[in-house]
Amino acid sequence: MEQRLTELEMKFMEQEQSLEALSQQVYLQQREIYRLEQTVSQLNDRLKAMAVSPLASHAEETPPPHY
Repeated sequence: MEQRLTELEMKFMEQEQSLEALSQQVYLQQREIYRLEQTVSQLNDRLKAMAVSPLASHAEETPPPHY
């Protein structure tokens, strides 16, 4: 009975350590996902700023033919 209890305690400790390691890994991955989302958002903003508008400015527009 004592040996069986000791084995159960050992298994419990191993599972507790595994759970802690997995929790740490999930935390690190979530932090990396957040960082990558921020980078994508910044790149998206840059692309939008660089995009050429399909509408020309008033200075670039040619006057209509009836002028």
